[in-house]
Amino acid sequence: MAPNDSAGTNGTAPHGTRGTVAGRRKAVRYIVPVAVAGVAAATIGLVPALASSGDPDLPEITAQELIEKIAASDTQQLSGTVKISADLGLPSIGGLAGSFIPDGAGDKGASGADPQAKLTELTSGTHTVRVAADGPDRQRVSILDKASEYSLIHNGDHVWAYDSGSNAVYHAKEKAPAGTKRGGQQLPDGVPTTPKAFAEQALKAADGTTSVTVDGTARIAGRDAYRLVLKPEQSGSTIGSVTVAVDARTGVPLKFTLRPSSGGKAVVDAGFTAVDFGKPDASSFSFTPPKGAEVTEADGAGDHGKAREAEKAEGGLGALKGVNVIGKGWNTIAEIKAPGGTGIPSKASGDGVPAEAQQFLDSIGDKVTGKFGSGTVFKTRLVNMLMTDDGRVYVGAVTKDALVKAADHAG
Repeated sequence: MAPNDSAGTNGTAPHGTRGTVAGRRKAVRYIVPVAVAGVAAATIGLVPALASSGDPDLPEITAQELIEKIAASDTQQLSGTVKISADLGLPSIGGLAGSFIPDGAGDKGASGADPQAKLTELTSGTHTVRVAADGPDRQRVSILDKASEYSLIHNGDHVWAYDSGSNAVYHAKEKAPAGTKRGGQQLPDGVPTTPKAFAEQALKAADGTTSVTVDGTARIAGRDAYRLVLKPEQSGSTIGSVTVAVDARTGVPLKFTLRPSSGGKAVVDAGFTAVDFGKPDASSFSFTPPKGAEVTEADGAGDHGKAREAEKAEGGLGALKGVNVIGKGWNTIAEIKAPGGTGIPSKASGDGVPAEAQQFLDSIGDKVTGKFGSGTVFKTRLVNMLMTDDGRVYVGAVTKDALVKAADHAG
């Protein structure tokens, strides 16, 4: 068993919002659910708690050595099955998804295989996902349902998505910039990936806001692993801990578990139930649209890819237009100016909100007041968001009180 050992580092939960402005009312109407779902989807990889079959006896290792082992891992090939269970505390959206997707989302916005719309399903419930990777240019992820399968395939500069249930195909042509290294772990943007990419996100910053320890060993997907535990040292975060099970031989994260500071079961469980580090069959990354399938071509996919890379290069969230980053570490809050300078739409305001959408907003919203004025806090078990009546949005993996304090100080 590896002893407890600590090292100072920092993990931050990535946050992101995006939408399409189609008039003031639509922009305001969409921003609440899209922001919540978007941040939730971005954190989907931060969590797995699958049963292990005993604690192996492994050589001692420090937290710093284990972090370095993850960083040094250069596994280019793998295939396996990942089980993802998400419990963000959101009411069931069901058929409301269409009401919450902005006009123009997913380029043409009409394909049943569009990844932006399809992958929001992973923010709740339990899903089985098969993944395969062969170097930086070939990855595949398939979400298995009882009666259908959704697959997203990256092969060279082509990305294909296919939904067998609707026989719909989505195609985008986008080449990664020269020199981009994905290490066999990074699937196309927005795709649920292996725990490695999320572990790197949690470990890449180091500003002294995190306690990091080695908490024994585990047996994951038939492989020996160390358990790396990250805990925020700041108060006000909704994140209680993040646990990464790291393969003892390869340094590849096999499991990622995020638990809320409020206690209870994990917000999301996502980890390998089976994994193979051999070369996947080339046929895993080939795709030809089935006969009779409706194919939707993405518009300007390459331009969007360049924009994303430029955004990362210029500072990530802080580089987005209209976004102000408040705080640091686990307590990072994004302040966003809502288009039109108005708050939450309602029947009383005459904004024509569908009854189902209004019911959804009311079920997750709490009215709050402060120096900033008044507004509504929308809550999940992980990500909370305050939208003021004058159209400002504050979102982060922080408590309601932390959001109100941030709004008061932003004035």
